[in-house]
Amino acid sequence: MGELEGAPSGEWIRTFAVITTDANELVAKIHNRMPLILAPQDYTRWLGEEPDPRELMRPFPSAPKRMWPISTRVNKPENDDPSIVEPIEYTIAIA
Repeated sequence: MGELEGAPSGEWIRTFAVITTDANELVAKIHNRMPLILAPQDYTRWLGEEPDPRELMRPFPSAPKRMWPISTRVNKPENDDPSIVEPIEYTIAIA
């Protein structure tokens, strides 16, 4: 998260950005990109003074991750309960 000066009042505005990279083998099954995930050993370098840590912008390995289908209820902020990430039965509708 960062801060940006620019509000008409001159106050600082808290903001953030999501950096994406190519999808790893797991995520590529559903999309061609994914959020950048840094390994803990890369945190210091990413947040340091280095002018171009571009080589850290690579897909995080698939191996420690897993995925399962969840409800589209996750798309609404008011659905704020643990059940939104429980696995659901996934079916493909054939037209």
